[in-house]
Amino acid sequence: MTFSIVVLNILVFLYELYLLFTGGEEALNHFVTTFGVVPAALTQGQSILIPFYLTPLTMMFVHGSVSHVGFNMVYLSAFGDNVEDRLRLGGYIVFYLVSGLLATFAQVFVDPTSQIPSVGASGAIAGVLAGYVILFPGGHVRALLFWGPFIRIARVSALLFIGFWFITQFFAGVASLGVPTAETGGIAYWAHIGGFLAGAILALLYKQFSRKRENES
Repeated sequence: MTFSIVVLNILVFLYELYLLFTGGEEALNHFVTTFGVVPAALTQGQSILIPFYLTPLTMMFVHGSVSHVGFNMVYLSAFGDNVEDRLRLGGYIVFYLVSGLLATFAQVFVDPTSQIPSVGASGAIAGVLAGYVILFPGGHVRALLFWGPFIRIARVSALLFIGFWFITQFFAGVASLGVPTAETGGIAYWAHIGGFLAGAILALLYKQFSRKRENES
């Protein structure tokens, strides 16, 4: 499932590039506004081309820049499969979507009148990263390290790696496609916080439920 989510996000982003090159920023802006979450439209129940209540789902597969989708998919690939293995297919799908939805609602809650669309899988992925920290607290990942002209592969603490992800999210707008979004403007802080907290809570509930089942058996 993690692989499928990554592929779907990349395909959608390639379509965004197609819109940009063929229809310009106006066509891309229309796509982002339609399938992203515009807090003011969501809180007022306004629909554009699709029902407003579907946009919290569709926005998870739309991104505003190359760096935005790139970093998101790298981190989802690195950590998502481990969380998926632990939660199994059905549990992982629910975990991913609920984290993303709660991340979106957190962002909308703090700025319900905003006209700036919010897009991206960052909230859901923040949940996945939190889930990894809870389920694999001592986890490490292999990473490329650059020491001057030398490159080496080393095992790095997952906590350090995840911390770096949060930093990259704040600078994801540097290489934006030119369409303003909450993410490329670097202001979707509460989406990241909301997604991370949601993932942490869900993972803790899963661990508690798993222990209870083990004690009963």
